[in-house]
Amino acid sequence: MRVADILTASPITVGLDDSLASIKRIFDSHAFHHVLVVGDGELFGVISDRDVLRAVSPFVDSPNERTIDSATMKRHAHQIMSRKPITITTDQPVELAARRMLEAKVSCLPVLDDHGQVVGIVTWHDLLRALCGLPTSAGNSA
Repeated sequence: MRVADILTASPITVGLDDSLASIKRIFDSHAFHHVLVVGDGELFGVISDRDVLRAVSPFVDSPNERTIDSATMKRHAHQIMSRKPITITTDQPVELAARRMLEAKVSCLPVLDDHGQVVGIVTWHDLLRALCGLPTSAGNSA
C-alpha cells in the first residue's frame, strides 16, 4: 500500500503571517489536529493543535485577561510552527511513513508531489485505518 492510498488530500493550510487567532478559529471549527504552513506553494512548517494551546495565554477570554495575554493572539504562524517538517511523497510505502513518524516522534507527515508541492497529509489516524483495513476519511484526519 502506498501513501497515496491513505492520505488526506487538500489539507487545510495557512500562510506564514496568519495570526494565532485565525489559526485557533480553524482548529475550533474543524475536527483535525494539524495545519500546514505554506508560502508561495512551498511548505515551511506544521502547526498542531498542541502548538496552539502552548502559544495561547491561559488567561485569554477570561476575567483575568491582560493586554499581554490578548497580544499572544497576534503572533504569526511562522512564530509557532514546527520548522523543517519531515515529509513523504505519494509513491512511498505506508510502512516508510510509519517508520518516519516513529523515528521523528511526529504525528503527521505532509505529503509532497514530485515538484515539492503539498498534495496531502498522513497522520497516525490514517496509518491505523490502513492497518485495520478501514476506509480513509478524507478531510477528517489531519
